[in-house]
Amino acid sequence: MSHTPKPASPAKPTSHVKLGLVDLDGVMRGKYVSPGKFESARDKGFGFCDVVLGWDVNDELYDNAAFTGWHTGYPDAMARVVTDTQRQLPGEPDTPFYLCEFSGEAEALCPRGILRRVLQRAERLGYQVKAGFEYEFFVFDETPESAHQKQYRDLTPLSRGAFGYSVQRNCEHAGLYQALLQGCQQAGIPIEGLHEETGAGVLEAAIAVDHGLAAADHAAVLKLCVKTIALQHGKMATFMAKCNTDWPGQSGHIHVSLTARDNTPVFHTEDAEWSMSPLMRQFLAGQQNLMPELLCLVAPTINSYSRLVPGYWAPTSARWGVENRTGALRVIPGSASAQRIEYRVASADANPYLALAAAVGSGLWGMEQGWDPGEPVTGNAYEQAAPAALQLPATLWEAAQRLKQSTAARELFGDAFVDHFAGSREWEERQFRKHVTDWELRRYFEII
Repeated sequence: MSHTPKPASPAKPTSHVKLGLVDLDGVMRGKYVSPGKFESARDKGFGFCDVVLGWDVNDELYDNAAFTGWHTGYPDAMARVVTDTQRQLPGEPDTPFYLCEFSGEAEALCPRGILRRVLQRAERLGYQVKAGFEYEFFVFDETPESAHQKQYRDLTPLSRGAFGYSVQRNCEHAGLYQALLQGCQQAGIPIEGLHEETGAGVLEAAIAVDHGLAAADHAAVLKLCVKTIALQHGKMATFMAKCNTDWPGQSGHIHVSLTARDNTPVFHTEDAEWSMSPLMRQFLAGQQNLMPELLCLVAPTINSYSRLVPGYWAPTSARWGVENRTGALRVIPGSASAQRIEYRVASADANPYLALAAAVGSGLWGMEQGWDPGEPVTGNAYEQAAPAALQLPATLWEAAQRLKQSTAARELFGDAFVDHFAGSREWEERQFRKHVTDWELRRYFEII
């Protein structure tokens, strides 16, 4: 586990600098600014319309938000430039790009700010967090125009059929693969592995481990880079949790470990069962016990819950196992530097800052409470009934209610964030309920 090398410094900008910040849904929002404006923003902060905290992925305004809305007039909120996140985006080698985050009052709702405060909690306990994200994403031989014309049905995948880990496929599409590898390298994202997954046109990218905020920054920018590079090659990529009924959903697994302040790993005890230290067991217990309460942070869309079904490589309860991919939490034994937990419940559509905040915050809570995770599940977890306390919410609405009722969530993330984010998920559910699906028409139109 090592620090990621910083990306090469870009040439002096030809005209402008690009700034981006991640909204509640994990969507990158931002703009170009002149060099003079950038210098002012870097030194003093800048204003950014707070509507990005008050609308959904379709820019439709929440009707249940206290922080912002028509009642406030959507003023600017203060934001800061995170100066050590400088990188270059694909296709813009002469344009520096910087991540930003909200400050002031809006910081209470800022996803990057939420994660930073969770990491500060770890530091107060004497620990540092290391994490690495793995993302699955489907690539289609479509453009935004062709996909819209087809109403996102019967899209042509990059490759047909299942051919996991295929070298033939990555040779066939070497141009796209190389563009993804080189584009991510240019953007300072350390890709540890990229391969064909099981499914029609689905790929998986694994990002090398880094410290907490940097790991989430890499994940946020990876999504932007993948979608951008695909479009530059006449393709479309999606991180939807489940975009096809016939194929497994798309995960956003997170590998997590802790070190002491001197960088000594603390999850490993050589003579313990599965080399799990007492601290690792407590951390794991927190993740397991709080998973039902924090699920909407890692499964944040209506579509997320189509992925969490038996037999499709996604968990259905908060069970843990040792090297067992049928559970929500996979303990990976190894050397002191490799011992870690894979947080498998997270889907590819999750905001990486909030997903990591949930994975780490719940673990810290377990350490503070001195919890124990009990015995691991063995064999096929889908076939074994889980205790009621470990059953996961089945819908986004139910998950939002669990979040609102969670004492731990309010302590870890703050009342303002919990109320605002849960309200945004309730809004999302209400938008869905207004629509008649194709499934309903096919099932009921003629017969009922």
